[in-house]
Amino acid sequence: MTSTRIRRSAMVAAAAFVLPITLGVAAPAFADTPKVDPYGPACASVPKDGAGSLAGMAQDPVATAASNNPALSTLVTAVKKAGLVDTLNNAQNITVFAPSNDAFKKIPKADLDKILADKAQLTKILTYHVVGEKLTPEQMANGTFKTLEGGSLTTAGSGETFTVNKSAKVICGDVQTSNATVNIIDTVLTPM
Repeated sequence: MTSTRIRRSAMVAAAAFVLPITLGVAAPAFADTPKVDPYGPACASVPKDGAGSLAGMAQDPVATAASNNPALSTLVTAVKKAGLVDTLNNAQNITVFAPSNDAFKKIPKADLDKILADKAQLTKILTYHVVGEKLTPEQMANGTFKTLEGGSLTTAGSGETFTVNKSAKVICGDVQTSNATVNIIDTVLTPM
């Protein structure tokens, strides 16, 4: 009986010694992995793998990442027409409120075509969707943020339910790219 206790004590001591070493060795690998906690009903439609997936988007700057996501193709077209691809890809620590294709479909086609043809107006609208800092859901609970366009937008909500300017709903939020946080929204915002 005594030898059994000694063996158990030795096994417990060995486990107590090995476990911290194992955790210490494994910890750096997790420290470099970006935290990906997207939320919202539209996140389910994001591709599961490839460049347009959440993991794939995390590897690219925001305009490139958006170009790989099929739900953002109209936004990508608008960003290219406005000449903002390099601006967005080179910016650091920004938040983009990215209108989905369905958000653009809410705009009558003739009006959307007119906006897409007017580079100055298009640039004003698109830069209104960008905040010059990475926002967390906690900051979005009740915030007012200056946009790159120069105006301000407001956010409100909690958990997985957020609105922007009391009209646009975040349908897939907290998506990370290499230089930005993306919140996909269901309505195109209008600068005030």
